Order: sequence, then C-alpha cells, then structure tokens
Amino acid sequence: MPMSKQKQQTQSPPPPRTIYGQKYQWELPRADMPAIMQLANVCSVAPAIAQTLAGRGFDTRQRVLDFLCMTDEIVADANQLKGASEAVNRLLEAIEKKEKILIFGDYDVDGITSSAIMLTSLLPLGADINYFLPNRRKDGYGLSSKIVKKAAQHGYKLIVTVDNGISAHKPVEDAKERGLDVIITDHHQPHGTLPAADIIVNPHQPDCLYPYKDFAGVGVIFKIMDLLYKRLGKTLPEKSYELLMLGTVADVVPLVNENRYWVQHGLAKSNKTRSVAMKVMMGNGRLLEKKAIGSRDIGFMIAPQLNALGRLDDPRDGVTFLISNQYDDVMRIGQTLKMMNEERKRIDRGIYDEIEALIARKTIDLEKENLIMAAHTDWPAGVIGLVAGKLMQNYGRPAILFHITKDGLVKGSCRSIPAFNIFDALEANKDLLISFGGHACAAGLSLKQEHVPELKRRIEERIAQLLTPEDLTLKLALEASVTLPELGKTFVNDLHRLEPFGNANPEPKFLIEGVTLVKPPRLLKDKHVKCALFCDGVM
Repeated sequence: MPMSKQKQQTQSPPPPRTIYGQKYQWELPRADMPAIMQLANVCSVAPAIAQTLAGRGFDTRQRVLDFLCMTDEIVADANQLKGASEAVNRLLEAIEKKEKILIFGDYDVDGITSSAIMLTSLLPLGADINYFLPNRRKDGYGLSSKIVKKAAQHGYKLIVTVDNGISAHKPVEDAKERGLDVIITDHHQPHGTLPAADIIVNPHQPDCLYPYKDFAGVGVIFKIMDLLYKRLGKTLPEKSYELLMLGTVADVVPLVNENRYWVQHGLAKSNKTRSVAMKVMMGNGRLLEKKAIGSRDIGFMIAPQLNALGRLDDPRDGVTFLISNQYDDVMRIGQTLKMMNEERKRIDRGIYDEIEALIARKTIDLEKENLIMAAHTDWPAGVIGLVAGKLMQNYGRPAILFHITKDGLVKGSCRSIPAFNIFDALEANKDLLISFGGHACAAGLSLKQEHVPELKRRIEERIAQLLTPEDLTLKLALEASVTLPELGKTFVNDLHRLEPFGNANPEPKFLIEGVTLVKPPRLLKDKHVKCALFCDGVM
C-alpha cells in the first residue's frame, strides 16, 4: 500500500458509536481519551467539556483559549469589506448636502434591527433620514419598483437597503432611471449577476476580502456604521450593540468568530443596562426575574415577539419600539407584540396539526416521499416558515410549505436538513420559479401554482440522487459520555463558558449510561421535563 494512502487512513477519525433509540439515532464520537485528558488539564476544564471543544475543532490549548476568552482581536478591519468605505463616503456626502435618505429594510427581526441601527447612528449626525419596511402581505419581500417610484416622488436622493437587495435588479434599474442612488447592504447569497447599484456591500461577493462571511444583515450594516463613526472620530451609540445582538441571534447565523464576539458583547451590555424595550419584552416572556438572559432567551422568548409583527401585522412599529424614548409608545407597542406573538403561536399550532393529520392519513406518505410539501390558502405566509422548521426537525426531512394567493401564485418557505442544500436545489430549478432566495438550510420562493407538482417531482428526484437513507434518519448528536457524579458545579460553570449557544455552537448533549429512573417524568409548563435518576450512587 502506498505511504500516502496509509497516512490518510490513519488520520481518518474512527466512526462514531451509534445507539438506536425509539425515535433518534444517537451518535457519540469516538475520542482519543489520553489527548482529551491532556487538553482538559492544560485548559483547566472538565474532560467532557474538553471533548466537546475538541469535537468542534478547538483541539489545542491556544484554540480553546481563543474560543473561550475571545477578544476584539477577532474583529477585522471594516475597510476590507468590499464597498463599505464607498458606502461611508456616500452617506457622509448625503448628510453634508442634506439629501433625503431612505432606508429600505425587511419585515423580520434582522431587517427591523438593521433599520434601527442606521437610524440610531445617522440621526445624531443630522441626517435627513426615514425608513420603510414592507408589509409581508401587501408589499412582499424586498425592494420594489413601487417603493422606488414613491421615494422619487417624495424627493429622496439615496436608497439604502438593509438585509435585502442582492436580487433587486429591476427596482435598482428603476431607481437609476429616476435619478436615485442605491446602496445595497445584504448578507444573502448572490445568484447570477449583481444588481446595477452604485455600491454593494455583501461579504458573499466573490471578490470581497473580508475574512468572515457569515454576518446577518444587521452585522453588515453595523460594520458600515462603525466604520463611519471611526472615520468621524466618534463613538458608536451604545444602543447599536443591543440591536446587533438581537438581529444576529434572531437570524440564526453561526455563533462563531465575530458573530460570537458581538453577541457576547451585546448580551453583557444588555444585562448590565437594560433598555425599556428589552424590559418590556422580558416582561412579556416572563424573564424579568432572571439576573442575566442568554442567547436562548433571545432566540426563543424575545425575538419571536418582534418577528410576530412582521409575520402578521405591520413591522414598522418594531423600529419605533426599539429606538423610541417615549415610554408610552414603547409600552403600547409592547402590548401589541405580546398579543401578536400569542396569535402567531395559535396559528402555528393549527397549521402543524393539519400537516400532522395529513401525514397520519398518509396523504403525505413519508414511507415513499422524502420531501414534506403542502399548500393552503388559509396559511399565512409569515408563519409557514416556522412550521416548516418544526416539521424538518421532527421528521428529519426537508419541508416546503406554501401560501396560495388569490392570483394563482404560491409563496413558499423552505427549511432543510444539513445534508441537503435547499438553496442549491432551488437554483437548479429556477426555470420553474418567479423568485427565490436564502441559504443552504432556509429559503423562500414564489412560483405559479401549476408548477408546484413538477417542483416537488424534481426535488424528490434530487434528494434520491444525493442523499442516503442514513441522511434522512433523525439523529441526535452527542458530544461526550459523562457520569452523574461528574455533573457538579465545576462542570456547570465550564458549560456556561461555551455560551452563547446557537447555530454552529449548539448546546451540548451528553450521554449518561446505566441510569435508573426513580421517579417518572413530569411535564412542567408544557415545556420542560422533570424526572429523578439514580446512577453511580448519585440521585
């Protein structure tokens, strides 16, 4: 056997230990325990935490310290972000000339916080600036020619998109014809040619030199605002860090590298001095008694309140809520957030139950189909993405749900498993689509209703070609094996050091074997399971 092949085989990690449960296939990585114990000793962390870190690529003392003790050295110079310096120049020119600037955002938390960051940064500099967030039902997604026309009629000279715009070819052409300048700031993957905007700032541009690519939209506009303030020798408003943290967590971008640093930074500031808006949302989510909130509180309790506005109502109130100094306005909108979020949860449960019934009746036959796809006129376009995500998690299959419009079109939301890139699947079938955009695991699309069966057939065919039955099995990724005596205060403190948890840095799951169930599990508040276990002399 040639030496190179022998070396390659020795370096390949051994297959994980697989445990087959009733619903999930549990996978526990096999580790080099002497190396893990050495890493635990040199980094002063519990062995199971060291194994977790090593499994995520932090397998040396320096890498562990860089991850656990992140400093601002991780933050790259925003001048490397293609178009950022030019965007700053154009914004400063607009402020100096008193030109009217229009922010065009999006109706989700990323778009709301991106718009809010621009306003809180540019209003103190004397900018003549306003914002528009589209209504999901009336306006649809992204910059439109209709809004461009209105902006021109009202005397705006510069449009800045935040969290959208990378596919807005026609609206940008219309803007240029009407004499408006356009700056696109976005983080979605470009596909095909780029719009003919004056300036585009998107780290996913092929020739963008910025070393970190996975910002949310709010991260891109934050870098531009930070660069602008540094250019002026001023300090960025404190509110920006809370907004950056909210939008980054809500958009489920990877919480590693700069994203991790800024979320840590924002949470620390927010827990030290809470804004009125944050206090109201914490009250709505029954979190006021917590001394410190974390990324899971933001992702599951706070961000959904803001998202509910864009899903079911007018998202523009979300910006007012986040940046207003008027206590009465904040409290009034806060009550709306609570009400809308409760309504969103009710609709969410109803749609999910309908689809589960279709699966139970084998109208959607998961023994023969690998893609969960369904459509209805009564399913709000703003909620179906959440339901698709739950279906994907609970069944281990890609899911696409559609809202059927009155004019014979369907608007869909996709959620996919890690093994299947849904954005690539849409790109490969764009001849059937009117529009699409998104990421590998989440995307949106629109098409004629008559083309839905053909899209289903093609994606099913693609799944069959690219995936194995193993890829479509529900899996539970474990980090390490532990015993009950290990789970003391030191272990818990070490675990907290891995936060903030989220995409690309999930909460670790550990395997405890030989456990005896002492008291049967109880469901608390319909959310948490409580039970009593005994193992190795510990209960």
